[in-house]
Amino acid sequence: MRSQKKGQAGAAAPAVLPRHVGIIMDGNGRWAKKHHQPRPAGHRAGAQNFRTITRYAARLGIQYLTVYTFSTENWSRPAEEVGGLLALFKDYLEEALRDFMDENIRVRFIGDVQAFSPNLQDLMARVEEESSVKTGMVLNLAMNYGGRAELARAARAFAQEVREGRRRPEELDEALLSSYLYTAGQPDPDLIIRPSGEQRLSNFLLWQSAYAEFVYSDILWPDFTPQDLDKALAVYASRQRRFGGV
Repeated sequence: MRSQKKGQAGAAAPAVLPRHVGIIMDGNGRWAKKHHQPRPAGHRAGAQNFRTITRYAARLGIQYLTVYTFSTENWSRPAEEVGGLLALFKDYLEEALRDFMDENIRVRFIGDVQAFSPNLQDLMARVEEESSVKTGMVLNLAMNYGGRAELARAARAFAQEVREGRRRPEELDEALLSSYLYTAGQPDPDLIIRPSGEQRLSNFLLWQSAYAEFVYSDILWPDFTPQDLDKALAVYASRQRRFGGV
């Protein structure tokens, strides 16, 4: 257990604080519709809230935060919406290089980033490199990420090593498979939070979330506040985790 500490929202962080939290940021489009605005306005509001929640989580003492930013399935959305999302990513990365580096947060990207433009890939690499010296919370941005695609990628990597004679098939166990995942070396998420009312993982951290606690709310992501994060953390702290035992 950790001692309680005050967060920006004024509430004390629970004594039982998860090391790794995953957030499925959902509900931007519905937020825009609710406020009679175009979908891009919802994504802009969601992006701004992402900054707020990330900074708050870091101040609470969460060690790892993984946010579902852009899934492998999001490419199927209208081209105009996808272009708007990519423009928001670019704005965020430029802001990170300019302002966000004042935060003690290390940024990593998980997913197949090769699908993005060379300019966006360059920005990602610069943000990762310049934040690599940070010693605080690790922020994983899941971009062009899908849990099934991640597992297929891991299987291919292992098969290639078997083909090259560096591995034997019987060596493969859960720990070894985990080492081929994007999150290798990190603890599995303890808590997955999904705003917007949906109650599914939607291809997010499928392997890593085997024993994660799941908390959902009807609050749309742009309206999800630090106080709402406090409530989710309190729910997590109230649960007894048995990991299949008694």
